[in-house]
Amino acid sequence: MLEDGLSYPVRGDWIGRVIIGGVLGFFSWLVIPGFLLLGYLVEVLESTVAGSDTPPEFTDWGTLLVRGIVATVIGLAYTLLPMIAYGVFVVLVIGTGGAIGGDAGALIGGLGLLAALGFLPVIFVVYYAVPAALTAYAVEGNAKAAFDPSLLKPTLLSVEYLVAVLMPLVVTFVLWIATGVLAVTIVGLLLVPFLQFYGQVAVFRMFGTAFADQSDRLSTPGSAVDDATETIP
Repeated sequence: MLEDGLSYPVRGDWIGRVIIGGVLGFFSWLVIPGFLLLGYLVEVLESTVAGSDTPPEFTDWGTLLVRGIVATVIGLAYTLLPMIAYGVFVVLVIGTGGAIGGDAGALIGGLGLLAALGFLPVIFVVYYAVPAALTAYAVEGNAKAAFDPSLLKPTLLSVEYLVAVLMPLVVTFVLWIATGVLAVTIVGLLLVPFLQFYGQVAVFRMFGTAFADQSDRLSTPGSAVDDATETIP
């Protein structure tokens, strides 16, 4: 999986793709280019699950924009809602301890502080679930698929997906080192967005591969979506 992921971004007519992706990454602070870039990564997920061994080209910019916006909303839903809920829980526990007072209050407050330390596992759970959710959306073409347990469960509970989630951490670490080296010079700093695009495509390839291995029935778009439901590009 790692070898396939690392070689995937430079297959086919890769130079033009990397240039476009790097430019979008460089201007992602303007928001729209960031949406376009994320939309492209969603297409990487879709084409990977569909069985393509070559990255998609930058063609339908309107579709890329819409997919990027929808993917952002999905990511925010997975990120903000659990964090807000967990934060409210911790505040309530600590507040209850303060209101009760005494030894019992101190104990409850201490438990609240310990619960606050449990925030890191929550972040990891979010990081673990979001790629599978985005892949489900990419394949089904419907935002609801990103929240469908029947589509996500086989992937989230598979060893292949766990490996696919951990491998990008290694790739990210290597890219972080390479970025630090390139940032020493102005010319090298300009190359960073292109290197980051390469890494992003490689990582999303790994996510898509793991999802495809566990979700063969999703290879046909719309298979798990009600016919009466309107799909999103």
